Amino acid sequence: MLLPVSSSRAIRRRFGFLSGLSLSLVVPAALADEFSAPVFHVSQSDFGGVGLMQMPSGRVAPEGEFTFGTTYNKDYLHYNVSLQLFPWLETTIRYTLVQDVLYSNDPNFSGDTKYTDKGIDFKIRLLEESYWLPETSIGIRDFGGTGLFDGEYLAASKHWGPLDFTLGLGWGYMGNRANLKGDKNLSNDCGRNTEYKGKGGSVDFERWFTGCMSVFGGVEYQTPWQPLRFKLEYDGNDYTSDFPVTRAGTDMSQDSPFNIGTLYSLGNWGDLRLSYERGNTWTVGLNLKTNFNQQTTAWRDTPKPAYAPNPQKQDLSAEDWQKVADELHQNAGLKNPTIYADDTTVTVLASQDKYRDRMQGYDRAATILSNQLPTDPTTGQPAFDTYRLIESSQDLPITETQINVADYDAVARHLYVNATLDDALTTQVPRAPQGQLIARDNDPWDLSLSPNLQQSFGGSEGFYLYNLGINAGASYAFNDQWELGGSLYLNLLDNYDKFKYDVPPDGTDLKRVRTLVRQYIDGNPLRVNNLQLTWMDQLADDWYAQAYGGYLEMMFAGAGSEFLYRPMRSNWAIGMDMNYVIQRDPDTQLGLFRDEVHFDPITGRDYRVQTGALTGHATLYYQPQWTFLPDTLMKISAGRYLTEDVGMTFDFSKQFDSGVIAGAFVTLTDLSAEEFGEGSYNKGFYISIPYDIMTIKPSRNRATISWLPLTRDGGQMLNRKYQLYQITDAREPWYSRKMTSSTH
Repeated sequence: MLLPVSSSRAIRRRFGFLSGLSLSLVVPAALADEFSAPVFHVSQSDFGGVGLMQMPSGRVAPEGEFTFGTTYNKDYLHYNVSLQLFPWLETTIRYTLVQDVLYSNDPNFSGDTKYTDKGIDFKIRLLEESYWLPETSIGIRDFGGTGLFDGEYLAASKHWGPLDFTLGLGWGYMGNRANLKGDKNLSNDCGRNTEYKGKGGSVDFERWFTGCMSVFGGVEYQTPWQPLRFKLEYDGNDYTSDFPVTRAGTDMSQDSPFNIGTLYSLGNWGDLRLSYERGNTWTVGLNLKTNFNQQTTAWRDTPKPAYAPNPQKQDLSAEDWQKVADELHQNAGLKNPTIYADDTTVTVLASQDKYRDRMQGYDRAATILSNQLPTDPTTGQPAFDTYRLIESSQDLPITETQINVADYDAVARHLYVNATLDDALTTQVPRAPQGQLIARDNDPWDLSLSPNLQQSFGGSEGFYLYNLGINAGASYAFNDQWELGGSLYLNLLDNYDKFKYDVPPDGTDLKRVRTLVRQYIDGNPLRVNNLQLTWMDQLADDWYAQAYGGYLEMMFAGAGSEFLYRPMRSNWAIGMDMNYVIQRDPDTQLGLFRDEVHFDPITGRDYRVQTGALTGHATLYYQPQWTFLPDTLMKISAGRYLTEDVGMTFDFSKQFDSGVIAGAFVTLTDLSAEEFGEGSYNKGFYISIPYDIMTIKPSRNRATISWLPLTRDGGQMLNRKYQLYQITDAREPWYSRKMTSSTH
């Protein structure tokens, strides 16, 4: 049976988990009746990522699916976060606490902290399922960790009624049974090199697809009762080379290669898992999930005024113009607008602080201006030909949208078929306002209050270190270029008293630019976080610059500047920042370190701090136009870091339909793994969430949650208050892109 295109698209929107399957599979799901099996959904494995229990499958989740999971048995405690970044790419970050092994044999160093392993997995879908072909994927498990679970696989899954069959080939951890290839007499892992590079965290390409090789497989059965399903799995691992066995002599013997499990769905937000594995081990798990592409909102927004120009409207008084400015602020999201006018044009200069969908702001602004502005007394037509809306940020003009008044009138009155606001708009590089200054809704003060969460995972002192506080900020704008601002940080809750970074175990002698974090957090519960004088200006059509000096962040003071070249409507930009910084003394509010060498009474050893250095980077920003990497941003920075190492940072992020941004970064410098310490190099992950998918009001603000595996000194950048790329976002929106998945 064939469906029209519109019906096919509707089905795919509703059953997003089938978007990767051919139409032949979608049609039966759409036509299912009360006698048919419930619709099949993919589920997560014990390790995170779509799979059976211990083994992965060839399936992937719908694009944008985000899952936080935890799995527990007597040997391991897994925490994992899995994200379907693209329809063809699944990514997983996992932390594993090994139950019977301590972090180190030195209780003074790590106490009773359990050995913690960090792993990064990815799965690439090679084939979508069709009538004859299974959904087929290739994947790497633990490719950026210490090798506890590293392995590679090729898996294929085929659906048949309520059953979903998986057959795969596994190497490394998933192939240690060696039922297909490998000599177990050579070693438990068939001669595979399981030593990790440096201090862990490096990618060991040379051992991929080596060692033992096994066939694995299984079947997942969706029962007639939608919440319940069962799993049966043939395990490719025999557990003779697992870390607890080789490190602590733990008994992980396997009584059966078959694992059985059940999953109970809690709805579209989670599920519970219970399995009996190795013929002797119970495993339980919980998954919580959402989809960043499918999140919706229901805003209680201020209604847009009805379009009702008054043909008898006469000249406005200064008070009337001020009312226009106030309405533009309150209804159209144009913060503190400045209005200019001449005989034909009205120019509004303001920042758009409310709507990610700029068209809403344009439409509301044009309606307000048309309703409130005077008309020509002889013709009764609008007295102005053009509305110029210049969007600014930090008082810098970023982009200009011109609205033809006559064209907008035709659109607003629906005088022709398929009239859209685009018909009346023209976007261009902003020009200087023309005409006389009419109204100015200018408040030089800007006050803010925001929560702050700093966290790191997997350290020797404790698995999870955090501090939670509040930033209270204030700034005063002297004019369009100069601003004096600062913020106070109030520490509410933290456990950084556990963080007692000890140099000898890492073998490092770097200047301690970030590993002194405990002293800054615990030293003063109320701290001056930032206090700086800032100058910003637009130097030319596509050139922006800033200069700043003062207390730049919690740990550093100094002065610096930044330049950015960003052409209008271009998917690339290039910038450079240069800074001279001195490390702040954590024992005082505003003091600076004068001596480079200090004594640590805890370790009884000396350590060094930064008493003055140049740091800065050249950065390329690029939003690819490639079909296989849609809605992504790459940032490549090269330069000198705070501890005087030199190298590059690569930052890659993906934006989903809701506006949620997920990203990761990695920094490689001229430091060796031994010099850097545990982790080998700096890296981290983050999620940026728009406020307006969590609230009932539209907003352009964002909340960012970061995951840093470890706090180390190498590859660390200065945390500057302002970034020109973010300030000029309207030139080619990224942080303020409109939501495409919501209904409001």
